[in-house]
Amino acid sequence: MNFDIIVVGSGPGGYVAAIRAAQLGKKVAIIERSEVGGICLNWGCIPTKALLKSSHVYKEILHASTYGIDLEGSVKPNFTKIIERSRGVSATMSKGVQFLLKKNGVEVIEGFATLLGTCRLSVSKEGEENRIFEAEHIILATGARAKEFPNLKADGDKVITYRAAMSLSEQPESMVVVGSGAIGVELASFYHELGTKVTIVEFLPNLVPTEDIEIAKYLERSLRKAKLAFMTSTSVTNIDATGDKCVVTVTNAKGESTITVDKVLLAVGVTPNVENMGLEECNVEMDRGKVHVDENYMTSVKNVYAIGDIIPTAALAHVASAEAICCVERICGIDARAIDYTTIPACIYTSPEIASVGMKEITAREAGYNVKVGMFPYTASGKATATNDKDGFIKLVVDEDTDKILGAHFIGTNVTEMIMEAGMVKSLGGRVKDIIKTVHPHPTLSEAIMEAAAAVHNEAIHI
Repeated sequence: MNFDIIVVGSGPGGYVAAIRAAQLGKKVAIIERSEVGGICLNWGCIPTKALLKSSHVYKEILHASTYGIDLEGSVKPNFTKIIERSRGVSATMSKGVQFLLKKNGVEVIEGFATLLGTCRLSVSKEGEENRIFEAEHIILATGARAKEFPNLKADGDKVITYRAAMSLSEQPESMVVVGSGAIGVELASFYHELGTKVTIVEFLPNLVPTEDIEIAKYLERSLRKAKLAFMTSTSVTNIDATGDKCVVTVTNAKGESTITVDKVLLAVGVTPNVENMGLEECNVEMDRGKVHVDENYMTSVKNVYAIGDIIPTAALAHVASAEAICCVERICGIDARAIDYTTIPACIYTSPEIASVGMKEITAREAGYNVKVGMFPYTASGKATATNDKDGFIKLVVDEDTDKILGAHFIGTNVTEMIMEAGMVKSLGGRVKDIIKTVHPHPTLSEAIMEAAAAVHNEAIHI
């Protein structure tokens, strides 16, 4: 055997798996066909947050007078420098992962991997002969890419996906964003805050359709107030990009209409990278386009494992990392605790931010729980008032019979940093009363969680 473990893909699932395996004394290699760090570090989670930071700073400067600060002269964004900063952040993070892999003795192999069976892989690289590698265990962590539909295909110029949207040479004056999941609304927020005229088109009845309905409705009100246009229950039936502009044809209950814009951003989800990897030839069992795995993340082929976006769990970076550690530890004989997928947090970095964990209210009620809800608005928070961050609320969905959290749904400033208080309590089997009796620092936004918990028992002080 060349290696004890070979990992295919170096995103937040792959590189974490490789490093953890090396920590446990295994001889490890990682195969990557593109940038180390995968989509997350290079074209996803990290660079989008860098872009959003720039647009948020610009937005704050425009409203400086709210805080008693007078600015002289005009203020405008430098789009080129904003993009350059984002790409620089990604490059720094990628180099950091490369350093960690080297530090832990992980061999990085460049090329595209094809599975040849239980223990063998072929790696192809342009201009070189294919190389064969063997390992006792193989972990597939190849991630996902932007999804396309037959009538919605990117041309890389006027009709683009998230990769191009994060590296445009010029800021477009107008844009249609197709889809309102995390990718769509985050990039829509970024461009809108910089001054691009943005319209979001969503096929389903509400924006961010995977979120609790009250969160979705609140975000829609916030976007209307910010003058970011959107259309729900609307389908894109055609995109004509043959002229200088894109003519987008949309259809809804009002009939058919067109929107003319500079760019169209397709943000209709992601699709797993499973093609041309030898999965079918090796009889790897699939589950609706994703790789089927058992409780140890082993596929139907012995000692071949799969984690992250290519298996039927949430396509989130932190999920892939958690699965990587669990998978590797079980390969190494450690009795690793199974991941509790009911406590996986999800975050959307719009303005205001959205964060959730656990069940939506409607889902909990449909499941037969005796549901009680506690809510606390940011308008009643001293810290939110002091910082002019009053847009948002905290919502806890609770099983009244056990006083345990079923779900938590937050919208507002810094909620992506706060959601795991509810997640931790849920994970440890704590009660809402435990949150109430845990003294929270004042003044903080986190007090809103305590107040929402108190509201479940009609004990909230500040509402």
